[in-house]
Amino acid sequence: MGAMIMIVDDSKDIREVVEVLLGSEGYQVIPADSGEMALNLLKTHQAIDLIILDIMMPGKSGFETCREIREMTTAPVLFLSAKTHIEDKETGLTIGGDDYLSKPFSPVELVARVKALLRRYAIYQGKDHNFSSDVIRIRELSIHPSSGEVILSDEPISLRYMEYRLLVQLASHRGKIFSAQELYETIWEEPFLPLSNNTVVAHIKNLRQKIEKDPKNPKYILTVWGRGYQIV
Repeated sequence: MGAMIMIVDDSKDIREVVEVLLGSEGYQVIPADSGEMALNLLKTHQAIDLIILDIMMPGKSGFETCREIREMTTAPVLFLSAKTHIEDKETGLTIGGDDYLSKPFSPVELVARVKALLRRYAIYQGKDHNFSSDVIRIRELSIHPSSGEVILSDEPISLRYMEYRLLVQLASHRGKIFSAQELYETIWEEPFLPLSNNTVVAHIKNLRQKIEKDPKNPKYILTVWGRGYQIV
């Protein structure tokens, strides 16, 4: 059977379109018409591989729902929303979303995004990251590519797959400055577009929240103004 995907949208038409699109690709689709319904379904469907989530819904918004989803699963979240402001996209990525697609959307692009997210998530679950098996140690931080573990001051840190890849990319080239474009094209494996910078910025912010004692005064992931990011 194909991957199990949940579509969360208060529009019946959107749910049906997405269900037909993904069903034709061999995926199992579980519809939910609200954030509350999605969270209840997650409690009984532990094998959900990806969640497509609208933002503007009655009751619990997509942003609120995503925050609670992140307490239950690391499965990728693809926001599908008519909200197109850069600030909305940055918020979605910062609170735990993995990608963001604006409505109206291209069916071909939706399927392509879904396949890319599922491929990356499958690799993450299998811990086959194609990185060196040597442990990367930087002060109190240790990264174990063979197991996918990240340890900070003897405490395990939970990272989403793209956060993990971003951290490993920087840490395994300690001292090297990577531009946002280099990071995006290496990690997301897609051409760099103007909005791609916001994706990198949001994931850097998330990483700092998890590994820095003071995210506003980082000691691990440093910004080199006008050039990019590095770990020293």
